Amino acid sequence: MASFVDRVVLYVTAGNGGHGVASVHREKFKPLGGPDGGNGGRGGSVVLRVDPQVTTLLDYHHGPHRKASNGAQGAGDMRHGANAPDLVLGVPNGTIVKSPSGEVLADLVGDGAEYVAAAGGRGGLGNAALANTKRKAPGFALLGEPGEEASVLLELKSIADVALVGYPSAGKSSLIAAMSKVRPKIADYPFTTLVPNLGVVEAGGARYTIADVPGLIEGASEGKGLGHDFLRHIERCSVIAHVLDTATLESDRDPLRDLDVISGELRAYSTDDAINGVPLAERPQIIILNKVDVPDGRDLAAMVRPELEERGMRIFEVSAVTHEGLRELSFALADMVAEERAKAPELEAAPIVIRPRAVDDSGFTVTHVRDGAEDYFQVRGTKVERWVKQTNFTNDEAVGYLADRLARAGVEEALFKAGAVPGSEVVIGPREGGMVFDWEPTMMAGAELLGARGSDLRLEQHERAERATRAQKREELKERYEGRAAARRELDDERGAGHWTDPARDDQDLEDE
Repeated sequence: MASFVDRVVLYVTAGNGGHGVASVHREKFKPLGGPDGGNGGRGGSVVLRVDPQVTTLLDYHHGPHRKASNGAQGAGDMRHGANAPDLVLGVPNGTIVKSPSGEVLADLVGDGAEYVAAAGGRGGLGNAALANTKRKAPGFALLGEPGEEASVLLELKSIADVALVGYPSAGKSSLIAAMSKVRPKIADYPFTTLVPNLGVVEAGGARYTIADVPGLIEGASEGKGLGHDFLRHIERCSVIAHVLDTATLESDRDPLRDLDVISGELRAYSTDDAINGVPLAERPQIIILNKVDVPDGRDLAAMVRPELEERGMRIFEVSAVTHEGLRELSFALADMVAEERAKAPELEAAPIVIRPRAVDDSGFTVTHVRDGAEDYFQVRGTKVERWVKQTNFTNDEAVGYLADRLARAGVEEALFKAGAVPGSEVVIGPREGGMVFDWEPTMMAGAELLGARGSDLRLEQHERAERATRAQKREELKERYEGRAAARRELDDERGAGHWTDPARDDQDLEDE
């Protein structure tokens, strides 16, 4: 079973916000005490945070799906729902967070460094928060906003000053064990080391870390061996030390060829510019001729040394078994690390950047989409899409409130300018999953349009189509009054002309005859 994982895809889902509540306060002698519905709580966010106790991404390899808790729903009597706690996921120091497309989202270096991978949804407002002078007792509340969903790629890139690179069985793990207190597995067969090893070296008053990359062979940058999986661990290193085996038993290998092969793999490997913009092959390098305690190894080191010196790199002959030359090597590496640290810019606290919204930024866009047989208008914007998600479409008053918000934001005016006409198909949000409706221009709602709680007269089609304006209603009332007055005058004229008869007297006259 794998015990070290340094690359994993993590699927995170933040918690949904709690729903607001529509409630009316009631008590004795106060049957309608006003709205008192509380707001919903905020959903929990998913946060990646550096934890010194975490050294691998193994937990996320076995459990890649993580979800935060939802916010609590509000209640009557002005009781707001509780906010859900954030889900904090510990990651090793040096973890890179990338998008599925490979974009670097965060470089988590340092204890406590964190990144919000998915933000929790906002809680919905209760009807108490929605009340105003015209809408004194709203019969609706806003729904909680859904939490964000995201998939992120986590890559662990070890934080070390010196990288030991070389062929399998070159003695890299033995060197780390001899120079530090790390005790990796060491054996006399290739690919003994299956995971990167880190060690801390003290040279006088200097302290630095060294790391090895297991499994580097020819073609490692293209996926051969294990080097392609672990080359990322030396991206942060400032010094590269080539460990050459002078006592190899393979007939087709020698220190010069090994150096050429590994140098070629370093040149072929592409690093992340966001981590260290200097390519691996252009960083300060030294050569370590290892295993000089073997007689043939010392002789081979003496043979290849002149050619290696022509390449301009410092050369050290060492033995991890007898510790020969390790003291000089450790102090030389300490000097190189100190020199590179002095070149690095000092870390400063990130400045607080305030980005106010532009004056002409409406917060949304309206696009006329013509795609084959489809012809519709699409409205996109963070705010308007959030309004749609928070609307309870089973409540007519809530739908009317949404229409008012969109109209105040200028959506209807923008639709007019884009060429929309009554009956045009409009989509708010993405084509798949957005709100689709046939657009009808609306009027701003006033107190006279608010019917019973939870209703909106504009949503009743027959009333909306036949509703008269105030001037028309006054004209109709005036016509009714004038009609009644004309009818009275006509009756008075008929009575005066004797056109009216008494039925009882007419019957008596017939009997007399």
